[in-house]
Amino acid sequence: MQSRCPCSCWATTRSVTFPKKGRLETGTFEISLRSPDNITVTIKPGSSVPAVQPCKMCRGQSCFTVLKIKPGEKVTFRFNCATPEKYFVVEIQKNIDCTSGPCPFGDVHLHPPGLPRLNRTFIWDVKANKKVGLELKFSTPWLRQIGPGDTCPDLVTYNISSCIYTTTVGIGTFCRNGTVSRVKVQGGVVLALQLPWNSNLNTSGFNIASRSSIKRLCIVESTFKGESSATLMSANYPLEFPEDELMSWQFVVPSNLRASVTFLNYSLANCERKEQMVEYYIPGSLSNPEVFKLNDVQPVNMAGNFNLSLQGCDQDDQNPGVLRLLFQVLVQHPQNDENKTYIVDLSREKEMNVTIHPNLQQSDPQEKYKPTCLVCREREPCANSLSLTSGAIYKMFFLCNDLDRLRITAEKTIACWDLRFCQGKVYNLTVPQSLIQLPVQLNRFVWNLLAPEVINLEIRSQSLKLQQHNFVEQKCTRSYSYTINSTTPGKELNLGTFCPGGSIEKIQMRDNVTVSLKTFGKGFTNASLNQDLKMSFVPFIKEEYIFTVTPDAKAKVYLQTPNWFVGLPPYASVSWNITVPNRHSARLRFLKDRMGIACEKGHAYVNIKEQKPKAEETVRREDEQLPEPLDLYHHFWINISNCKPADKRQLSLQLWVTFVQKKTDLAIIMAAAVGGAAALSVIGLIICCARRKKKGSQQPVVGIYNANVNTQLPGRPGFFKKQRKNNESHVYAVIDEAMVYGHLLNKSNGAVTPEVDVYRPFDGPMGDTPPTPPPISFKKANKVSNTQEPPFSPETESETYAFAHRKLQESNGSGDTNTKGNGDMSMSLLESTEQEDSMENTTREQGD
Repeated sequence: MQSRCPCSCWATTRSVTFPKKGRLETGTFEISLRSPDNITVTIKPGSSVPAVQPCKMCRGQSCFTVLKIKPGEKVTFRFNCATPEKYFVVEIQKNIDCTSGPCPFGDVHLHPPGLPRLNRTFIWDVKANKKVGLELKFSTPWLRQIGPGDTCPDLVTYNISSCIYTTTVGIGTFCRNGTVSRVKVQGGVVLALQLPWNSNLNTSGFNIASRSSIKRLCIVESTFKGESSATLMSANYPLEFPEDELMSWQFVVPSNLRASVTFLNYSLANCERKEQMVEYYIPGSLSNPEVFKLNDVQPVNMAGNFNLSLQGCDQDDQNPGVLRLLFQVLVQHPQNDENKTYIVDLSREKEMNVTIHPNLQQSDPQEKYKPTCLVCREREPCANSLSLTSGAIYKMFFLCNDLDRLRITAEKTIACWDLRFCQGKVYNLTVPQSLIQLPVQLNRFVWNLLAPEVINLEIRSQSLKLQQHNFVEQKCTRSYSYTINSTTPGKELNLGTFCPGGSIEKIQMRDNVTVSLKTFGKGFTNASLNQDLKMSFVPFIKEEYIFTVTPDAKAKVYLQTPNWFVGLPPYASVSWNITVPNRHSARLRFLKDRMGIACEKGHAYVNIKEQKPKAEETVRREDEQLPEPLDLYHHFWINISNCKPADKRQLSLQLWVTFVQKKTDLAIIMAAAVGGAAALSVIGLIICCARRKKKGSQQPVVGIYNANVNTQLPGRPGFFKKQRKNNESHVYAVIDEAMVYGHLLNKSNGAVTPEVDVYRPFDGPMGDTPPTPPPISFKKANKVSNTQEPPFSPETESETYAFAHRKLQESNGSGDTNTKGNGDMSMSLLESTEQEDSMENTTREQGD
């Protein structure tokens, strides 16, 4: 069995009637104690009494210096001197047992009455179960803790202690007129109240409020009514805090005041296990409890109630050291240097919520609790945070001299459930000016954009345009950025982070999204004047995401697929519609050689197609190498579509586009010179032919080679059976040199076989529809420079133009009819334009 410590349990004193002391003569006292009250009175010499006692207590002829009166006894005595208070003290101890029966709650009284006017010490010794905490509640003016050796001004002193098995632990010594309003102690508690002989105090000033488990040594509650400070100490201070124990302080602070904690003195124990530390529970913190070491900078300017706990450790038996703590809590009003009222007008807003709150996103723990601010609404209590809703006007002010410790977050919902009422409307995704004019930094503004599946979204920034942030080549360095996330259930992904000053003019999406504006530093106040992000609801689009890119000629455009860190979702498709600036060509380059994925089902494709007639598509599959840098001369589409990946590797691609000015000046001069020479040659040829005609020559002359005219048989009049107006010998779309001089390259039995190719018109309106990914069974189609055939459909009779494409029934002299070949169409845009112009001039002159 464990030995008990000298503290036992005191019960509340009931209202009992004691026999009045009888004065048989002057200076005689009579004290009578009842047995049920369990009170013992001891009168003994004080600690400062000299060795030779000049004053004694006497009963009859017998005198003595110590008198102990037990429960149930009645004693009459007198002092044999006029000033007994100089030599004697009286100790009144009441024992209360809260373990075997109900613990009496309520006010604790000073019993018994009629004691001699000596320095008095009332001791209430309460014993309780070790798992139970007894709460002592003090009446105003509450208590103030003092250190060892200090005295109270009125000499009225409270001393609270407890027992841990056989060890007595001092919770603290207190005076009146302070902030300590409650003390809750685990297990038994001993409270001693010392009163000077001349004190008129007739109440104990406390009661037993409750009994419940606290699972720690004790809790000290400190309540502040106004600006003040409190000095508090760990248990047993300045001796060691009990090993591996936990002690807490609870602070009650008015909402318009701020509390700061300063450690005045501390020392550390030598720990074998666990760690000695302090923990704070701070309102509004995202990671309660906040853990600090004793040598850290402690929190300051905290608004509202908070808790502080001291945790000990398992100490080294050979060299335990001493854990102790002396600290101060200062509560005062924050300063409002500006003394200014702000008006926030949200009366015209809908579905908007605004919150002004402490800035909790600090990276340095020592900077985390720098002074913050109180937010006050007119005629409302101040608080550390404030929420505002749309549809009202608010007047508010701040109590603080460091507004950098506040942040604003806002959220707005824009929804469309019927396109008839939404189509054509343009919604500004801008921050209201009434929020920007506040002296508090906007941290985040979120727009929730909602619509059913058949209605899609379009975000546009026409003047500023958007730049896509990526960590490889291009980072956003502006004072703010936008993060766009898909929020459709089952399709959540991050479309990307964007900032102004780029080339993306428009983004179209099929999913519901959130657009989150995040600010960096104080530059957003000025930058917000040029906000240019707008949103509208549009009819259904086939692609999940379509980016419209209209870059400047000097721009270097970096793009990357959505959901960059996770990868494009299975079967998702994204397209970029890229405009090539006038008189420039574009060079497209991928930042890696392959897609880097393997497909379990379907195929992943990269499609590139210029927006011009007769455009070839460059197509790559996931098992093929991505294209080498491509030169593109027209506006073009890029489409990336995903398959169902076979493993954890996901499809994430980056690409960039640069622009080069076409070298047109010299080319135009050379083309003009060549064109002029060709024109002179043609004129000369026509004049020569005309003169020869006049001379009656029988040999027909042609200005341009016609593959179906047998030039080896001169002198055959009537070969052209049709008139010039109804035959097509003069109609050409494009003529290559290999076609003009084909008879010199390929002859067989006297038959000439010219090379032939067919123009296939671009299917779909250019600029509006991205290239469609090929079907699963599609092999691949390379750009024109590759050797494999492009993915075009077979030639039909309904095609508009052909190179020497005509069914001729006339014989060429060898019995062969309707000869056909394949032509090479690969040429640059400039070459194609010059050759077409040259052929038109030649044909026009020939017709003339």
